[in-house]
Amino acid sequence: MTHERTPRQIKFGAILTGTGGPGDQLRWLDPEIPGDASVDIDWYIEYARLAEEAKFDLVFIVDSQFITPHSPPHYLNRLEPLTLLSALAVSTSRIGLVGTATTSYNSPYNLARRFASLDLISRGRAGWNVVTSGDAGTAGNYSRDEHFDYPTRYRRAAEHIEVSQGLWDSYEDDAFPRDRETKVFLDPAKLHELNHDGEFFQVVGPLNIQRSPQGQPVIFQAGDSNDGRDLGGRYADGIFTFTPSIADGQAFAADIRSRAAAVGRNPDHVLILPGARIVVGDTDDDAREIERAQHELSNSFEITLAELGRPFGWHDFSGYDLDAPFPDVLHLAEHSFRTQAEAIVAAARKDDLTLRQVVERRAALHPSPFVGSAKTVADTIQEWFEAGAFDGLNVFVSHPAQFRRFVAEVIPILQERGLHRSEYEGTTLREHLGLPFPANRYTVSATRVEQTANAASLSTAH
Repeated sequence: MTHERTPRQIKFGAILTGTGGPGDQLRWLDPEIPGDASVDIDWYIEYARLAEEAKFDLVFIVDSQFITPHSPPHYLNRLEPLTLLSALAVSTSRIGLVGTATTSYNSPYNLARRFASLDLISRGRAGWNVVTSGDAGTAGNYSRDEHFDYPTRYRRAAEHIEVSQGLWDSYEDDAFPRDRETKVFLDPAKLHELNHDGEFFQVVGPLNIQRSPQGQPVIFQAGDSNDGRDLGGRYADGIFTFTPSIADGQAFAADIRSRAAAVGRNPDHVLILPGARIVVGDTDDDAREIERAQHELSNSFEITLAELGRPFGWHDFSGYDLDAPFPDVLHLAEHSFRTQAEAIVAAARKDDLTLRQVVERRAALHPSPFVGSAKTVADTIQEWFEAGAFDGLNVFVSHPAQFRRFVAEVIPILQERGLHRSEYEGTTLREHLGLPFPANRYTVSATRVEQTANAASLSTAH
C-alpha cells in the first residue's frame, strides 16, 4: 500500500534535549527546567504528549557515546534512546519515535532487533537516526585503540543499514498463521535466512521478531559530508540537517534528491527536515529580545572555547594564545567531526581570524529566521516550505514556555492555512510522513516468480 503525500503539508519533529545541548549549555538555569530533566521520564512524557496534541510527526532523541567534563549538560547525564523511546511508546499513541544509534559501535543483529521491538511496542511508530559517531573518544569505550576513519565509517554504515533492512524482512507479513485447529504457528516457507557475508559483518539470521504495521522502521540520517549525503541519498527516508537560508535549503534538497534518483530511488520519498530554533513573542521586537536573553543565558566565551574542541576530537584549546592566528589543528579532526572542523578552519583562514575571534563568532548570537510574533513565525515557515527549502522542521524544545507558545499560537495558524494536519490520518510514522509501505523483499520476489511463470504459461498456451 502507498500513502500519497498530497496535499503537501509541513512535517514537524520535536527534539528533546532536556537540560541543554551544544550551544545551549546553561539552559538548565531556566527555573522551568528540572535540573535532572535529561533523566526524568516524566519530563519526556510531558513534552512528547504536548507535541502529540499538536499533531507533530515525531519526537527525536539525539545521542552520543563519549563525554568530557566540557560536554553539554544533556550529554553528561541522559537516558539511553531506545529504552527511553520504549517508555514513550506506551505513554503516547500516535507520534513517531525516532532515536539515534551508531553503526560504528553496534552489531546489526542486536540493533535491528531493538528497533524492531520498539516498532512493535509502538505499533509502527519507530525511526532510526543513523550515525557513524563523530566523537573519536568513543573508541576507548568499545575496546578499540582508534576510531574508524571517515571512509571506513560510512562503508560500515551502508553495510549496517543493508543488513538491518534484510533482517527486518526475515518474516513475511503473513508468516504466522497461528492456527489452533491445525496447530500451525509458523509457515516455515515464510521465514528467511539472510546469510550476509560482507566487509564488516557476517550475519546468518533470521531475526527473531516479526515485522510491524509499518513494515520496517523509518531511516533517518544527519551527515552533511559528501559521504554522509551519499548515505542519506541511498538509504534515508528523512534527512536531519541545518539550513541557514532558503537558497541553502533548496540547494541541499536538490543535491540529496539527485543522489537518491541516481541510485534508482523516488526522490519524493526523501524528506528534508532541518533543525530550527523558534521563538514566539507578542511582537517581532519582543521575540527578538527573548531570543537575545535566551542566548545570553545559555552562552559564554569560556564555554564556547571548551566546546570548540569537540569537532577536533575534543582538543583542548585553553593553552593557546587567544590572539594568535587560529592554530593548524585540522588533522585532529580526521577521526572526529571532520566536516564541521573543515568549515571552522576554512572560515578562520578566509578572514585571517585569531582563536579569540573564532570563539567570539561562535559565541555570538546568530539570529534564527523563525523568530517573531506567531503570525510572523507562521509566515516565515510557510515561505520556506513553499519555496522548497524543507519538507518540515525539527523544533528544538529548549525553553518550555517557548515550546508551549509555538504549539498554542503558531501551529493553529498553520492548521487554518491547511499547512499542518488537524488530526492524524494514520497510525504509523510512515503514514504520518507520507512514505510508502516497504513490501517484504521475499514476498515481492515470490510474486515476480509467480507472475513470470503465469506469463510463460499463457505464452505457451497460445
